[in-house]
Amino acid sequence: MIPDQIFRIMFRSVLLIVSFTSCQAVVTAAGLPNFIVIYMDDMGYADIGPFGAEGYETPNLDRMAHEGRILTDFYVTQAVCSASRAGLMTGCYNVRVGIQGALGPKAKIGIHKDEVTIAEICKQKNYATACYGKWHLGHHKKFLPMQHGFDDYFGLPYSNDMWPYHPNVLHLPMEQRLRRWPHLPLIDGNDIVNTEVSPKDQEQLTTQYTERAVRFIEDHRDEPFLVYLPHSMVHVPLYVSEKFRGKSERGLFGDVMMEVDWSVGQILDTLRKHRLDRNTLVIFTSDNGPWLSYGDHCGSAGPLREGKGTMFDGGCRESCIVWWPGRIPADTRCSEPAMTIDILPTIAGLIDAKLPDHKIDGKNIWPLMSGTNGAKSPHEAYYFYYKQQLQAIRSGKWKLHFPHQYRTMAGRPGGKGGIPADYSQAAIGLELFDLESDIGESRNVADQHPDIIKRLSDLAALMRKELGDTHQKGMGVRHAGSL
Repeated sequence: MIPDQIFRIMFRSVLLIVSFTSCQAVVTAAGLPNFIVIYMDDMGYADIGPFGAEGYETPNLDRMAHEGRILTDFYVTQAVCSASRAGLMTGCYNVRVGIQGALGPKAKIGIHKDEVTIAEICKQKNYATACYGKWHLGHHKKFLPMQHGFDDYFGLPYSNDMWPYHPNVLHLPMEQRLRRWPHLPLIDGNDIVNTEVSPKDQEQLTTQYTERAVRFIEDHRDEPFLVYLPHSMVHVPLYVSEKFRGKSERGLFGDVMMEVDWSVGQILDTLRKHRLDRNTLVIFTSDNGPWLSYGDHCGSAGPLREGKGTMFDGGCRESCIVWWPGRIPADTRCSEPAMTIDILPTIAGLIDAKLPDHKIDGKNIWPLMSGTNGAKSPHEAYYFYYKQQLQAIRSGKWKLHFPHQYRTMAGRPGGKGGIPADYSQAAIGLELFDLESDIGESRNVADQHPDIIKRLSDLAALMRKELGDTHQKGMGVRHAGSL
């Protein structure tokens, strides 16, 4: 061969090696990468600027999207608080790990000690780890973050409406309110530092979570770190600090979203200040869609159907931005399906950590995040349970709903001032939707695609054997932790 031919062959070989290693562990010049996961509560698909928010501005999230990548088809395991967080933390469908619904202050279960969290994955590589915000995977000490891989914790153990100051009960004497809900505690580490969180206290939560996260980043800037920042907002009741009260055209909800955007800006500015931005993956998303019955105190699912508490896309498809300057291509979009269960194995892949010995459901989606040419979802399908019922399945552009009942506002407006309106009950049969041409799941095309119905139904039958269904036990389901 002549020398230039040899050079070309060697150059192609180098490109192939680089392409291959881009999907493997990433160790930058600054060492192992840092991770920050910002997890909103009840935020709708269209509640941030990059996804169409109106009536308020989100300049920091806009910039994050401009400098990063939007995942347009990103899902949670179930459209309710604890179930969603179980999927994110463990890389498993929440049904597999035995966590359903929203655990309240009377719950005696939580995340099992044998489940492996994202924090425990990072601990294999000696990461500093912290959680600031709403945990909601069990409020007893054995279930709290510091028993599951986190070095530091500050926040609420469950939702901020599980307390005696909910607008629905303010007309009652305190004695009667406390029969419904006990006082809401604020926890620092493993200790309750405020036994009776007040409305005034809630106004400071977004600021306090943010300040703790910033301080942790600064204190651990010379070592790899993981920060999990699960905000209590925009779950009702809504609270905002004085610095953003009355600032938006959208009322209190818009004010709260502006403060959340400020929080994101504080995090990103801290990374830039300490030159950590090119060594940090930041993920911004939400636990489920908007709580539509709350009307002017809830967000918007935009073009998506329904909201929280349903497995239509308005309930379980979330706006998502991934940001890592120099590693994730700026101002780009990915429409391949992905899910929170994929975050744990993606982080494990990036730092060459060992996955749990037990079965998980997530897969490494770094090729989707990093914009690898031609990258496709590593999943043949995603499965959507509500409680223990398999209600839908998505594969590629297709989403098949199995017959089930669901709650709906049926086009009616929600409540006002923090008081919810009533839902109606509705039902759907075996219906197929093409999400590429029908993002709102409004045109049933089941009759036109019997082959798709057959393929997805066969996949669902296999999953029912693994994770069960109503009145059917799954062989792969594990128990939640219990007292």
